[in-house]
Amino acid sequence: MPKPSSGGSADVDAPALVARQTDQLAQALLAGWTHGVSPVAISLAFSDWLLHLHSSPGKQVELIRKLSRKSLRYGWYLALLLQQHECPTCIEPLPGDRRFRGEAWSRWPFNAMHQAFLMQQQWWHNATTDVHGVSPHHLQVVNFCVRQMLDACAPANFPLTNPEVLDETARSGAGNLMRGALNCVDDLRRGVLGEPPAGAEAFTPGETVAITPGVVVFRNRLIELIQYLPQTPSVHPEPVLIVSAWIMKYYILDLSPDRSLIRHLVKAGFTVFAISWVNPGPDERDLSMEDYLQMGILDAMAVIEAIVPRTRIHATGYCLGGTLLAMAGAALARERAHNLASITLFAAQVDFEEAGELTLFIDHSQVALMEDMMAAQGFLETRQMAGAFQMLRSNDLIWSRTLRDYLLGRRAPMTDLMAWNADATRMPYRMHSDYLRRLFLGNDLTAGRCQVGGRAVSLGDIDVDLFAVSTHDDHVAPWRSVYKLHLFTESELCFVLASGGHNVGVINPPESGFASSSFQCASRRRGAHYLDAATWADRAPTQSGSWWPTWVAWLLARSGRRRRPPPVGNPARGFPVLGKAPGTYVHQR
Repeated sequence: MPKPSSGGSADVDAPALVARQTDQLAQALLAGWTHGVSPVAISLAFSDWLLHLHSSPGKQVELIRKLSRKSLRYGWYLALLLQQHECPTCIEPLPGDRRFRGEAWSRWPFNAMHQAFLMQQQWWHNATTDVHGVSPHHLQVVNFCVRQMLDACAPANFPLTNPEVLDETARSGAGNLMRGALNCVDDLRRGVLGEPPAGAEAFTPGETVAITPGVVVFRNRLIELIQYLPQTPSVHPEPVLIVSAWIMKYYILDLSPDRSLIRHLVKAGFTVFAISWVNPGPDERDLSMEDYLQMGILDAMAVIEAIVPRTRIHATGYCLGGTLLAMAGAALARERAHNLASITLFAAQVDFEEAGELTLFIDHSQVALMEDMMAAQGFLETRQMAGAFQMLRSNDLIWSRTLRDYLLGRRAPMTDLMAWNADATRMPYRMHSDYLRRLFLGNDLTAGRCQVGGRAVSLGDIDVDLFAVSTHDDHVAPWRSVYKLHLFTESELCFVLASGGHNVGVINPPESGFASSSFQCASRRRGAHYLDAATWADRAPTQSGSWWPTWVAWLLARSGRRRRPPPVGNPARGFPVLGKAPGTYVHQR
């Protein structure tokens, strides 16, 4: 009797492999049509909501009662309008809703239109919240999707139902619509050609932004390490390492000279190093989060130690860079390495259980679709990421821009921060999959399952002082989520809650002149008892202005006496000057 061939198992697995590859291709094609949004995830959410709403007669009666009351109130409002032409509104917009604030919206019939829209919006909010039995995640998805559909249909978005557009059209003889059409065509052309938005050419890295003097002293396939030249006769011995988020270019911390945090640090007497990440393409598809840790942070620290020997580093991470820095700090503490003088985190989360509305785009169905999409192209495209972030603030980032640029025909002046925001980078397939599954879905870092070098790390091992900055209106890293750092380390921790959002709250120099800027700041001593976020916010004193001087003073208190600046690079150790800052990676498209 013939023996089974040694390739039998491979033969058995071949159909399964073909089936998987077929599914992967189908999902990648689907993702191309849906811009990376999983229709299965959306369908499951709406099915969960509808089935539970259908089996909740009490909720149905409550919604009918609310609809009746709103209809009566709106009918009474219309009756008063017809008699008096002016009367108190029956509903006010939410505090952050600026669509109907203009005086023109108080005229008939536009006052009736926007009041009807706001009441409908409020009713749908009631219908998509507090439905007994629905998965909280599914309920949030449904609420978000309904809100997006309503916002798309708002009367402010259409020329015939927006009095401000009609007034401008009459005043300019439809010149606004002509200019808006030209703006629309220009934006479409730029999108097709992959060009930056109009006006961004005025903010070119190395020319008008990212111009703090410095040199590239190290380059590998993932990073360029920039060392900034001293601007004071003496410097503190501890250098500062900046680890920015690789989802965007590093120069958000080195914008125009009057808005550059790196320049601010150099002028305060610090030797500053910054990591500039590569813009990954298909060749980098298999780079993992471990590679970003090793070839990014740890390689950069090794270079710094060769240039500035026998000293410790003030490590600073922004957003994803801060999360990775926390992992690196835990790994170094586990190995009892004494490389760090302190750790600073800007708008960076370590716990992802309450990671805000960004989690609406992240569940197992959504991640599986994104993985198949990335597997086909090797990376996550910049436009696919930008779309998700814009949807989180669609009124501010989509519809208000549509109204201003296309209906009113007005271009907002480009700023350095806006230009940087349009200068995104791609995300490698494997690293982004690691990030989504290990952190967002698994929450492995705070659960003690996150491994570095094949062994689990714990944030509780970090034994250096910490400085954490969060921002009040952050939609990417909500401040209460950032605050949870208090739960996972016993080190001394200075926590700052700044006004503004994810970027504006961080890029807020003392010279900005924003009278409305403020921040709260309070420190927890090593080993002190936990204070919940709400209590902390009630007790922490509020200060006006920028938090930058507070952070610099905190760094100074943990730095040694000034001495001569270190050399630029170290050719003898294999780290010669490779070129001027901002380097080459920052220019990659």
